Amino acid sequence: MDMTVTTGALVGVSIPVFFLGIVGILVFGYFLQWLPWGGYVSAAQNGYLFGSYLLDHLWHLILPLTILTIADLAYIVLLVRSSMLEVLRQDYVLAARASGLSERTVVYKHALRNAMIPVITYVGLYLGGMLAGAPVTETVFNWPGIGRLYVESVTLLDYPIIQAVTMLITLMVLIANLFTDVVYAYIDPRIRLD
Repeated sequence: MDMTVTTGALVGVSIPVFFLGIVGILVFGYFLQWLPWGGYVSAAQNGYLFGSYLLDHLWHLILPLTILTIADLAYIVLLVRSSMLEVLRQDYVLAARASGLSERTVVYKHALRNAMIPVITYVGLYLGGMLAGAPVTETVFNWPGIGRLYVESVTLLDYPIIQAVTMLITLMVLIANLFTDVVYAYIDPRIRLD
């Protein structure tokens, strides 16, 4: 199981997001015709999924969201694995095993909580930068979003929009850092918010 997950995560890290997006469009949009190729809604109202604008919007969101999730989940899986391997070698885990606790209790209650600290740091910083990291996916899927707007504004030297999006990204990073600090206190009882 460990080799399968590690190999899958390494493949996920190795494939660029734009290539994964194009492959997803070809497989699920063109060959299988299960999902739309791009855009955020069908062009005509009679093309809406079950006649509903909301369902059609969600239907168009499945492929870009899946591609972004797969691309980012690979890093998190590798980080969780390496962090768990480090924590499982600690003395308190050996003491918990020696005291007769079940392996499930040792892994999930003692080791995983301590192994999540670096993962929370990464996820918190990633959530703040998610807005800045989506322009490639938005461009591949022809999705009108803030990342694509940012790239177009930089190309056109539209300074007010560049400044507004930069301030929005900065605000998201600050909120993500605050959220990360609060989650630290919840996960690790040694950390207290004062």
